[in-house]
Amino acid sequence: MSDSEFIRFHGVTKVFGGVTALSDVSFPIGRGECHGLMGENGAGKSTLGKVLAGIHKPDGGQLEIDGERLVFSSPRDAQEAGVAMVHQELAFCPDLSVAENLCMGHYPRKNGLLDRAEMARIATNLLEGIGVELDVWQPMRTLSTAQEQLVQISAAVGTNPRIIVFDEPTSSLAEPDAQNLFKLIENLKARGITTIYVSHRMPELFRLCDKISVLRDGHYVGTLAKGEMTHDAVVAMMIGRSVQDYLPAHHERKPGEVVLRVKNLSSPGKFRDVNFEVRAGEIVGFAGLVGAGRSEIAQAIFGLDPRARGTVELGGQTIKLGSIKSSLAAGVGLVPEDRKRQGCVLGMSCRSNIGMAILDRLRRFGILNHQGEKKISEDYFAKLRVKAASLEAPVNSLIGGNQQKVVLAKWLARGGKFLIVDEPTRGVDVGAKAAIHALIDELAQQGLAVMLISSELPELINLSSRVMVMREGDLVGELSNAEASQDAVLRLMAGVAPAAA
Repeated sequence: MSDSEFIRFHGVTKVFGGVTALSDVSFPIGRGECHGLMGENGAGKSTLGKVLAGIHKPDGGQLEIDGERLVFSSPRDAQEAGVAMVHQELAFCPDLSVAENLCMGHYPRKNGLLDRAEMARIATNLLEGIGVELDVWQPMRTLSTAQEQLVQISAAVGTNPRIIVFDEPTSSLAEPDAQNLFKLIENLKARGITTIYVSHRMPELFRLCDKISVLRDGHYVGTLAKGEMTHDAVVAMMIGRSVQDYLPAHHERKPGEVVLRVKNLSSPGKFRDVNFEVRAGEIVGFAGLVGAGRSEIAQAIFGLDPRARGTVELGGQTIKLGSIKSSLAAGVGLVPEDRKRQGCVLGMSCRSNIGMAILDRLRRFGILNHQGEKKISEDYFAKLRVKAASLEAPVNSLIGGNQQKVVLAKWLARGGKFLIVDEPTRGVDVGAKAAIHALIDELAQQGLAVMLISSELPELINLSSRVMVMREGDLVGELSNAEASQDAVLRLMAGVAPAAA
């Protein structure tokens, strides 16, 4: 086996409940490569990574690593063969500590008892290995999504693997954390570790990857080498058409009256004395590092923070803080960052989830209008290109990006006066991302006031009328769309002086 075929997929096929996720996929990956996997949601990228990681057993075909044909019956088998995976969907025991999660399955013992000191040492070393500092005894449920992702990355790297699969690893990371991850991957590559990088973010793939392989509808389309990688070439292989960057039309319109007015909004340990306004037809972006307070402000406005103090007015009416009912009645909607825990009911159908935020409109004399719910759901399925067996498919049967689309559809269907969208395109492919951007822009054109939170600065800057920058709980700056370059936003985020003219 040559180094250019360190990993080889031979006719790999995987079927879930009659739906073919992978069909006769065959291609090699070289030793020590950083090999990208791209494709729209449902193309089979994550499924192929999970086959390599022993999570899914293929229904057909074979896997070779270093010339040896292997059959994995479990993730432990794959780990013993030197394969680790960083998942897009985070899976931890939320009530256990960081240390307990990182040492799970390998708890150190001393004299027959659990050695907590050794557990703390192991966990600290794993986190330090990727440049992260955390209290290893804090419960996982107290961490942000980004911090959870960093813990998962440390766990994978800490197994000393020869192959690591990264599935959308930066989807919840702020720019500085993402840059640290890129350095880590480059270091892994220098050590001869083979990495498979699944992402929708082309700049990341172009920077990191030696080659990119593209899947479409479960089929292998082809592989591009470093010199062949261009935006147009990759998109053409992914979806067979060109997708241009979306240019928001709401920028051409003058914003209307003030819809949301926030005065001296504070929450102990989260953010302090925040003041801002959002006008009708305006998209106000919020930038900041992990822990800066962006999502926490959104949660306070939506009524999720009982400790929030200050004033929030919507349409001149004061909203009762700490009351979701009051916020909903006033016309506030929230697309949350964490779709699994906060955005949808996983066991319910897509139709029921989309209709959940508008039940008050769908009921007549206490009876639910199922046809109306179905029609609205069908409309948003088409607009967001949701891939599911049917409207009645449970949300937990969808892959991550399509789950996100269902959550977004729920709140887009409700409308209202003010919509908060927190990481709206996390885990969403390039084609659907343009559709989501267009829908948010369309809402702004219709007069909706929008608060946009995104760790993807190009998205934030492109869509936003103004960008508000948070740092360590303080609102430290505001930039117009014309002023909001990536450099200017990053400098405010990090507290670095503006570049000299």
